[in-house]
Amino acid sequence: MNRYNKILVAADINSEQQPALARAIQLAKKDHSTSEIVFFLTIYDFSYEMTSMLSGDERDAMRHGVIEQREDLMNKIIEPYLNDDISLKVKVTWHNRPYEAIIEEVFAGNYDILIKATHKHDTLESVIFTPTDWHLLRKCPTPVLLVKDHDWAPNGNIVASVHVGSENETHHSLNNKMVSEAIYFGEILNATPQLVNAYPSTPANITVEIPEFDPGTYSDAVRGHHLTAMKALRQQYGICEEQTHVEEGITEDVISDVAKRLDADLVILGTTGRTGLSAVFIGNTAEHTIDMLNCDVLALKPDGFLSPLDPEIN
Repeated sequence: MNRYNKILVAADINSEQQPALARAIQLAKKDHSTSEIVFFLTIYDFSYEMTSMLSGDERDAMRHGVIEQREDLMNKIIEPYLNDDISLKVKVTWHNRPYEAIIEEVFAGNYDILIKATHKHDTLESVIFTPTDWHLLRKCPTPVLLVKDHDWAPNGNIVASVHVGSENETHHSLNNKMVSEAIYFGEILNATPQLVNAYPSTPANITVEIPEFDPGTYSDAVRGHHLTAMKALRQQYGICEEQTHVEEGITEDVISDVAKRLDADLVILGTTGRTGLSAVFIGNTAEHTIDMLNCDVLALKPDGFLSPLDPEIN
C-alpha cells in the first residue's frame, strides 16, 4: 500500500503510557510498507536561558546534558518495540514552542504522517485537546492522527465525514481523500468504512417570510440531493448503501452521534477548504466536531494546502 513509509511520533514524556508510539507500531505492523518511525520530543526549560552566572558554552553544555538524559529515557521506552523490520529512532530537540519544532521536523524529515496522543479528562468522558494539538491540526502539512489510550478493536468501524452536497471541487477532492483513507484503514484493521454526511434543516424563518413555501417538499428535495450525491460517491469506491449515513442536522452533531452509535475507533475529517496562509484556521465545523469526539481522529488537509510554517514560504 505504501501509505505511511515514515512516521513521526510526538512523545509525551510526562506520561507513563505512550499511546501515540503504540499506535504507530500497531500501524506499522499492519501496513508492512512502514520503514521508519521517529520518536520525537521537544523540551525547554527557561531557567537554563536565564542563568546569567554561566557562560554561553556552559549553558549549552547544560542543555546538552538535559537532552542526553531525555534521550536515554526515550531509548528505554522504545526497547520493547525494537525489531529488525522497523527502524525506530529517538530524537530530542530544544525548542520553546513544541508545535513549531514538530512541524519543522515534519518538513526536514519528509514524514508521511504525524501521530500524537490526546488526554482524557479525569472526570469527564471527553478528550482534551491542547493548544499544541490545535496548532498541529491547523498548520501541519501531513495528515495528523490524534489517538486515545486504547487499542483499535478488530471488526470495528472507521467513519469518514464527507461533504457530498457541495459543488466545490476542493470538497470533492477532499471527499475522495477521506474515503480512500477510510478504505485503507478498513483493510489494515479489518474494520468497516462508514461514510457520514449531514444536510441542513429547513430554515424556520422561510415559512414565515414566504407563506406558500412548503418545508416538507424543500426538506425532501435537499435530502434527495444529498442521497444522490452520496450514492455516486459510494458507488465510485464500491461501498454498499448500509455503510452510508445521510442525516439531517448540524454537521458536528451528526458526525458525533454517528460515531457514538457505531462505536467508531477512528473518525476521518477534512480540516478545511482554505489554502495558503489562511489555512491557520481549520474551520468552525471541523473544530467543533473534533472537540465532540471521543475516539481517534485523523485530520486531512486539502490539495494545495500550504503550511504557514513551510520553510519555502518563510
